[in-house]
Amino acid sequence: MQHNVHTTWEGNDHFVAVVNDVPVAMDPTPGQGASPKKLLLAGLAGCTGIDVVDMLRKMRALPESFRLEASAELTDEHPKVYASIHLRYIFGGPHLDAAKIEKAVTLSKTKYCGVSAMLAKASNITFEVVLEPASPANG
Repeated sequence: MQHNVHTTWEGNDHFVAVVNDVPVAMDPTPGQGASPKKLLLAGLAGCTGIDVVDMLRKMRALPESFRLEASAELTDEHPKVYASIHLRYIFGGPHLDAAKIEKAVTLSKTKYCGVSAMLAKASNITFEVVLEPASPANG
């Protein structure tokens, strides 16, 4: 299978990539688009997030909510690359199955997420799982 993305320079530092017929703006200017490096982090979060949701669905253990936070440290010298990346998997809901969630996250990181596998060749990737059970109703 081959993936193709078409990217066009729109002037100044603004580029638009077309991914599956959806335009993605890239620009270092705040409010004009995303930086390519931050899009790399977004791709990692999306890749592993899709894996985790698919596995938890099959395990019949979907959370009420799920979000990811990705943070990365850049090297000081050029080319500036991510020396380390940290992912926070944050799950919410009243009936969280910690063992199934941990298994899904670990399998995504070690076996299924191709973006994680590619980035791990250049960066140290760590992760943590945060469970936020719903608080009991007041009253």
